[in-house]
Amino acid sequence: MTRPYPQVGDAHRGGLADQRGLTGWLPRRLAAAEPRITVIGDVMLDGWWSGTIERLCREAPAPVVEIGDRKFSPGGAANTAINLAALGAKVQLAGLSGHDDASAELFRQLRNAGVDVTRVHQDVGLTTTTKTRISSGGQVLLRVDDVQGEIPAEAQEILAESIPQLLEDQEAVVVCDYGAGALSGAVRSTLLDLLPARSELLLVVDAHQPHAWAGLKPDLATPNAEEAAGMLGVKLPAGSARAAVVVDHHKELLEAAGAEAVVVTLDREGTVLLPKSGGIHRTWARPVKEAQASGAGDTFVAALTLARAASLPLTTSVDFAQAAADVAVHRSGTSVCSTADLSRHLEGFTGAALDADELARQLSRHREEGRRVVLTNGCFDVLHRGHTRYLNQAKQLGDILVVALNSDDSVRRLKGPERPINTITDRAAVIAALSCVDYVTVFDTPTPIPLLQRIRPEIYAKGGDYSPEMLAETAVVERYGGRVAILDYVPEQSTTAVVDRIRNSHTPSHGKSDAATSGTHPARTRPTVQ
Repeated sequence: MTRPYPQVGDAHRGGLADQRGLTGWLPRRLAAAEPRITVIGDVMLDGWWSGTIERLCREAPAPVVEIGDRKFSPGGAANTAINLAALGAKVQLAGLSGHDDASAELFRQLRNAGVDVTRVHQDVGLTTTTKTRISSGGQVLLRVDDVQGEIPAEAQEILAESIPQLLEDQEAVVVCDYGAGALSGAVRSTLLDLLPARSELLLVVDAHQPHAWAGLKPDLATPNAEEAAGMLGVKLPAGSARAAVVVDHHKELLEAAGAEAVVVTLDREGTVLLPKSGGIHRTWARPVKEAQASGAGDTFVAALTLARAASLPLTTSVDFAQAAADVAVHRSGTSVCSTADLSRHLEGFTGAALDADELARQLSRHREEGRRVVLTNGCFDVLHRGHTRYLNQAKQLGDILVVALNSDDSVRRLKGPERPINTITDRAAVIAALSCVDYVTVFDTPTPIPLLQRIRPEIYAKGGDYSPEMLAETAVVERYGGRVAILDYVPEQSTTAVVDRIRNSHTPSHGKSDAATSGTHPARTRPTVQ
């Protein structure tokens, strides 16, 4: 489907369709757009209870947990909704709940966050699904699920009747189907009847069984690894090998989901974007060793929807969503990533460049864990699709990707007195914010040979416009036992061309350049985000 979403940025100022770095101002600009988004699905309440254990109970060899702290958070579709609201969207939530203490707490938190819950139907015959984790000493011991049970047809019909009004004046719809039953019966039939015809809406499906919603022809489907395996009828391998299997089944996943693009979330391995047209795109998570986080996938879906509703390029939207999920997963419980949280996270990459000595110390630790280091270098002045594709390819050559940036003086020597457009501080922050990049450093020498000799990466990666024989670095790398890898050349993508286009543009451009991977569309009549 062709959906005319509002644009963020413009060509005159070097709009986001061209300059894809994630910086601290971006979440604030997206929040200022206040996109109108409806979330419809299974609403839940998550409980996180913690206490101490000092004895076993008499009835069985089971620990007695003396609860000291009780916390509750919106879960399921409600977690997606509250994350969207925290990121600046105007959100209405639709679903079914009981009329009980759990629903009272759920509604209180949602209303306080600014979520419109008038379309969440409370039925006295239902129990609000509540999932309570009980922990001690930072370890989850047990989860107790109080589930909704069979949903009366009358409740489904009430929700179904509200759907046409829900869709009025909206920019995006997220269908969150956790299999709890709210989206069955009349609700399912109504959604399948109405949504495919609403081509102006961005449609995102986040479902345990995405193939069940293929008839919606969504713009995006967001299965996790287990859900993707179910769609394919295969068992995915453990660890990093899952991404390769997902890529191998690219076409089957798209067909099963009926979607324009599928984003498979892989927990610690990040995500894989599989679009119908354009290149496959990877992100890498910044995991924590021991986390008691839940709902980071909902945060990912919320941030992805927000970014696409504001017409960020698809690959940039996935990177943006990965950054939001990284914030959530570093917190305990079912957490929310706000605009301020994400801005601080991205601003934290400012000053992220390490000197050679500190970089060598960090890489020594990774090598002790058996990880291979990849290094590439360049100016990376105005980030564009060629850069991001290149860096993602470099990351897949090993385990740790180091990007060595030319200093500002070095760029001037190479490119002329009017370059760089962005200072080394800005360039380092933008590159460091990419999920595929682990470390950034800066060099001022004519070539990175001194740096290569200092950190001795297992793989030195360069773009396809070079050959090993052209590089003075090749002999150095091969002398210490490393390997030079030449990556694919991305034609018609150059920083100089982007800079010339920005300087020569006098009016905003909403054309289809880079449509295959950016997904940009003509603007609506409402104001663009400046």
